[in-house]
Amino acid sequence: MEQTVRKLSWLYYGQMAIALIVLTAMYYASTKGLFEPLDRMSTMGQIVQYIVIFDALITIPMGLYLVKYFRPQTEEKYFKCAASRILLASNAMPLGIFAFYWMGCYQSMIWVAAIAAIAWYFSKPTVGKMEQEMTLNDDNQENY
Repeated sequence: MEQTVRKLSWLYYGQMAIALIVLTAMYYASTKGLFEPLDRMSTMGQIVQYIVIFDALITIPMGLYLVKYFRPQTEEKYFKCAASRILLASNAMPLGIFAFYWMGCYQSMIWVAAIAAIAWYFSKPTVGKMEQEMTLNDDNQENY
C-alpha cells in the first residue's frame, strides 16, 4: 500500500508542478509582452471561458466521485482510479491559470483555478484514505 501511495504522490505533486510551470511561463510571457491579451467579451474570449468553466464543472465532481463509485478491491485498480481522480480533479488548475493570463488577468478564471486547487487538495493520496476506500461498505448502513 505504501508503494501505491508513493506513486500516487508523485502524480499528485506533479500536477502542482505543472500548474506552477504554467503560472511562471504565463507570468513571464505577460510581463514581457509576448502575446496580446484576449478580449474577454469577444467570441474567442467567451469560448475560452466556456471551455474552462465547463471543464471544471464536469471533471472536478467526476474526479472526486470516481473512486467511491467504482470501489476498487485491488491495489492496481485503486491506483488507476486514484490517478484518474487526481488528474480529473486538478486539470482545471493549469487551464484556469493559463486562461487568467491569456485573458489579461481576468479574475473569474483564477477563481476556477482556485476551485480546482481545492479539489486537488482533497485528492491527496494517503494510506488511511486508501484503506478506507478499498473496504466494502454496506449500502444499507447509515453513514454519519
